[in-house]
Amino acid sequence: MFLLSIVLFLSVGFAGSPAPALQLGLLKYGGGDWYSNPTSLRNLSRFCNQRLRTNFDPDYATVDVGGAELFNYPFVHMTGHGNVLFTDQEAENLRQYLIGGGFLHVDDNYGMDPYVRVAMKKVFPELDFIELPFEHEIYHQTFDFANGLPKIHEHDGKPARGYGLLWEGRLVCFYTVECDLGDGWEDQAVHNDPEEVRQKALQMGANIIQYAFGQ
Repeated sequence: MFLLSIVLFLSVGFAGSPAPALQLGLLKYGGGDWYSNPTSLRNLSRFCNQRLRTNFDPDYATVDVGGAELFNYPFVHMTGHGNVLFTDQEAENLRQYLIGGGFLHVDDNYGMDPYVRVAMKKVFPELDFIELPFEHEIYHQTFDFANGLPKIHEHDGKPARGYGLLWEGRLVCFYTVECDLGDGWEDQAVHNDPEEVRQKALQMGANIIQYAFGQ
């Protein structure tokens, strides 16, 4: 399924005809406000279409963490402010999705960090999050971030940090903390962020998309 989806990611199909649009997925989980930032993926899709020449449908899909439809979306985004609960079946489903070629971006919208770590440990008991160095390719795609993640919103005076779960050398989950990328992707009127800040958030989001599909 993932190979087909990656083909659909290309903006031009066979014989020069436009490829069908691909949707990004928003992960629906139990325990928290998974539905935060309702305009963020729409804006990120449009930005990638403009700057990376992708062919995303701005109307993203809501995907249950334990559902079979998860395997139709090579890229899923997860956000929220608090608790994250996975049943055993959901954890196993997410594990098989990620091992099979899927990619998960988790963006702490403030307050979900301790819960994400427990939930993802249920998915990959044998793996720990590692902080990615600034030299990692995810920071150096179309847009260059020499100092790692941009800081979009301030909460606790801590630097933005990016962590990863690596399965057999492949980055399967990228976790952004103290950063609020998703807030920066939202409509400008939601948080009134300066356009320069929003552009940095969208550029980093585009890097994540480009890296995920290019692995």
